[in-house]
Amino acid sequence: MNIFDYLDYRLFLKEFYEERKKTKSFFSYRYMGNKVGMDPGYLVRVMQGRLHIAEASIDKFCALCKLNEKEAAYFSAMVNFAKAKSERQIKLYFEKLLSLKDVKARRIEESQYEFYQKWYYSAVRALIGFCGFRGNYKELAERLSPPISAWDAKKAVRLLERLKLVKKNARGVYEITDTTITTGKEWRSIAVREFQGQTIDLARESLERHAKEIRDISTVTVAVASDDLPEIRERISEFRNSILGLAAENPSPNCVYQLNIQLIPLSKVERIAP
Repeated sequence: MNIFDYLDYRLFLKEFYEERKKTKSFFSYRYMGNKVGMDPGYLVRVMQGRLHIAEASIDKFCALCKLNEKEAAYFSAMVNFAKAKSERQIKLYFEKLLSLKDVKARRIEESQYEFYQKWYYSAVRALIGFCGFRGNYKELAERLSPPISAWDAKKAVRLLERLKLVKKNARGVYEITDTTITTGKEWRSIAVREFQGQTIDLARESLERHAKEIRDISTVTVAVASDDLPEIRERISEFRNSILGLAAENPSPNCVYQLNIQLIPLSKVERIAP
């Protein structure tokens, strides 16, 4: 087992237990609990993702799993990452995890993580898909709304090339590829929150920046049953997919849009159907 392949310490412990159980018949939840000073029932709930281990138990688990110094630091960071509450803490411990990975894995994940840190990275990629970009970063930057600097446009293209999301063809024209970023949902949820926050801010600014003829911002406030939320979310998903389908069918796009669909509670939610 390579601990650096994990972002969830509880999944690591669960699979560690399963691996040991295969080769050591005496290895049980009770045995493992005795080694770390934890009730077996509590330990099971930790592995199920329902509870967390205490800070004082981290060293005991590191000893049980025979982790070296760097691995132990990574395990400790995973625990703190899982228990983090604020956006600042979540980002801090995730970046700590990245810093402890080996160089090759870190470079890949850092680039993927970086992709979601600026709203214009995905916009530049979409623009490259139809604008016939040949390396004029100033022109590329000015086609965005709001415009960015030529330096930021160049940085965006370099990142997209590293991630193999765009490439230069034999004619010297950049084009998008079919490559997608498909890493674990744990880190994606952190990065996407940053991206979504930026695009929500852009939508707010659009009220002043763009004429109403080229934008559509509407709001509606409704009273719903919380049990209907799963169906509402499903209908939103269907609508989003229908727009994606419409965009894919047109062979000649000429502009880039950001579609944000925002459904947020304005009162306490009593319950949600499973």
